[in-house]
Amino acid sequence: MDAKTEDMMLSALGTVAPGTPLREGLDYIISARTGALIVIGDMGVVDPLCNGGFRIDTPFSPQRLFELAKMDGAIVLDRESSGILKANVHLVPDASLPTSETGMRHRTAERVSKQTGAFVISVSQRREVVSLYLGGNRLILEDIEVVLAKADQALQTLQRYRARLDEVAGHLTVLEFEDVVTVGDVATVIQRSEMVQRVAREVGRYIIELGTEGRLVRMQSEELLASVEDDYVMLIRDYAHSGGSRKVASIRAKIAAMSPEQLLDDAAVASALGYPVSSDIAESHVQASGYRLLHRIPMLPGTVINRVVERFVNLPALLQATEKDLDAVDGVGLRRARAIIDGLRRMREHATV
Repeated sequence: MDAKTEDMMLSALGTVAPGTPLREGLDYIISARTGALIVIGDMGVVDPLCNGGFRIDTPFSPQRLFELAKMDGAIVLDRESSGILKANVHLVPDASLPTSETGMRHRTAERVSKQTGAFVISVSQRREVVSLYLGGNRLILEDIEVVLAKADQALQTLQRYRARLDEVAGHLTVLEFEDVVTVGDVATVIQRSEMVQRVAREVGRYIIELGTEGRLVRMQSEELLASVEDDYVMLIRDYAHSGGSRKVASIRAKIAAMSPEQLLDDAAVASALGYPVSSDIAESHVQASGYRLLHRIPMLPGTVINRVVERFVNLPALLQATEKDLDAVDGVGLRRARAIIDGLRRMREHATV
């Protein structure tokens, strides 16, 4: 499943998450063991596949969905799931479309989703299983207790990964102040940042799937991810090679596309940053531009940070700057010059404790 399809499936999951009217209707259907086939999409695309049934054109409500599901045919909703368009419909998709399903209802659901691109929900009458289909891709809607357990495990992993990220990022800060950073040191922090991001995306999926039941999971996740995104972006800006500061999105996309094995390869990460590939690239000395540390100084706008970096080029030169040197930079001024010097001094003292 590619990234675009995965995003569409996550959006679809959100429409059937606990707390939504559609999920309430599905819960009624499951409790009554009536089964259902629900199509959500553009009527202009779905209508040619509809045979029989009757047009309703009425606002959606969980109770109406439940009552209409008692009939054998499919139910057609509009794209926003805000209205019920048709009920008791016999769907006739292209029979030549391949399907991996065996039951008639699920085979129809998969083929309709492939042929029309609509979001199709199939509720099994006997097994009480809700299957979601989009573009031919299938996703099983799991019990809330199961999703909560998985979310808790993912949160524990995220907590461990964040602790390790803080550890290696703190070590990198010490090396930056001593001007002894290597590409391998930078790669280690990038690897840990990306690993945190990947676990965070998994937690995010559970949050979407949990709907109103995922409030505590969301709060814990937001606390664990505080500043991770900004620090990751600034880290890449600090060490991107050959004007890579303007290519942060491209670099991040390359790193995000790496397999777990590639991500742990320092040379592969260095290549994504734009450094020439060589056997000893990880040992090469590099200098931070200063974005990451300047970003941590309160009340310092991004435009000012950019001007400071443009003026001093790298962190070692910035650390040697006086208030007068900083004051001369457009937009800094004496107050901000003092804040920069004091902020960097405090960070240095804290890092070397």
